[in-house]
Amino acid sequence: MKAKENVILVDENDNEIGVMEKMEAHIQGKRHRAFSIFIFNKKGELLLQKRAADKYHSGGKWTNTCCSHPRQGETTDDAANRRLREEMGMKADIHPVFRFLYDTEIMPGIIEHEYDHVYVGVTDALPVLNPAEVSEYCYIAMKDLSEELKADPDKYTKWLKICFERVMEYHRQMF
Repeated sequence: MKAKENVILVDENDNEIGVMEKMEAHIQGKRHRAFSIFIFNKKGELLLQKRAADKYHSGGKWTNTCCSHPRQGETTDDAANRRLREEMGMKADIHPVFRFLYDTEIMPGIIEHEYDHVYVGVTDALPVLNPAEVSEYCYIAMKDLSEELKADPDKYTKWLKICFERVMEYHRQMF
């Protein structure tokens, strides 16, 4: 049986105000710290992952390279690097580029209310997937993803759709 994980509860300025079991935080819609990583190859294509089908929410949906929550006492930078290794089996030089707040019902009874730290990085290293977390990966041009998000939005996670335009701004500066 998998050990219960906690998330760090934060205020609107990302100051820690407590901890809560992850599932309970999502049921109650409590704001908590999270991060999202966007890895590009040297051609500027984004590495997407397809979440494992049995994830408790958003299973089978395509999303950014990696996303998760830091542990209590762990910096967000350290957590981002740890989860990139654990989920995607890769290391990359990642940098924080912006933060955003969002609050959305992912599915009935599950609310993502996150203070999300967004990281970007560039590497041509290929992922080695953790099948408990990720079922597939692909690289996609940002222009093509923009069109896909409009044409078939239900294939993608809500948080990817929420922050995509801001990530696109950084992509334009990088490539």
